[in-house]
Amino acid sequence: MNRLFSAVAALALSAAPAFADLELPRPSPLARVSQVVGLTEIAVEYSSPAVRGRKVFGGLLPFGELWRTGANSATKVSFSKDVLVAGKPVPAGSYALFTIPNEKSWTVILNKNVNQGGTRDYKKELDVLRFEAKPQSIPHRERLAFLVDDFTEDKANLDLEWDTVRVTIPVETHTAEQAAANIKGLTDGAARQYTSAARYELEQKKDYDLGLRLVDQSIALKEDWLNVWTKAQLLAARGDHKDAYALAEKANALGQKADNFFYADDVKKALAEWKTKK
Repeated sequence: MNRLFSAVAALALSAAPAFADLELPRPSPLARVSQVVGLTEIAVEYSSPAVRGRKVFGGLLPFGELWRTGANSATKVSFSKDVLVAGKPVPAGSYALFTIPNEKSWTVILNKNVNQGGTRDYKKELDVLRFEAKPQSIPHRERLAFLVDDFTEDKANLDLEWDTVRVTIPVETHTAEQAAANIKGLTDGAARQYTSAARYELEQKKDYDLGLRLVDQSIALKEDWLNVWTKAQLLAARGDHKDAYALAEKANALGQKADNFFYADDVKKALAEWKTKK
């Protein structure tokens, strides 16, 4: 009898419908933003709460109290390389972002313990840095958002926006030093790598002599219209328009035979300009 009961129970259980997890919108959905600034990736992972008609700063979030700067768990900020945040050095890595909102000034904190659900486990001795930031007024933003804004190769603003408040976290990268080290370490590279390094020196107006040495290495490996054109530009930048013109003519001839002569208009314009200067 017991065996019969067990068999019937097992059959009943196996026949019970399997319900899928109920999927509904979360009150504070997960969000991610990332941006490469120069050679450094800046990334933020956070949960985005909504205003929902509430008074946020000075209400839902009392002034002067530590905030995990998001919902569900502490917001995580990551830097793929060493940076400066508000002028202070921060090693590459991931950090928990905490803030202390106030009406006229916010305290912004990066903390080493990234696995924090909230403020209960926060330890000040694990802070990497603290700095003061002045909040700015913005048009209403319903949900908390982070944006990497106004960035160049060397710096960016990491903006926190919610309700009618924006707080900016200034980040500086070490792009020039990193690029210089990469170029210096370039050995046994392909022709296109030497061309790219030479164009970096050209476009950033760094070191034209170094650029010429790099492009000569590229040409020695495999001559094409792009490295010849790059050398022409470097010579023109140094004021040698006679040799630059001759190389531009050569680059134009090579380019006309190539599948993708994407600097054709620039070469044509340079030929007209340098002809009067050679």
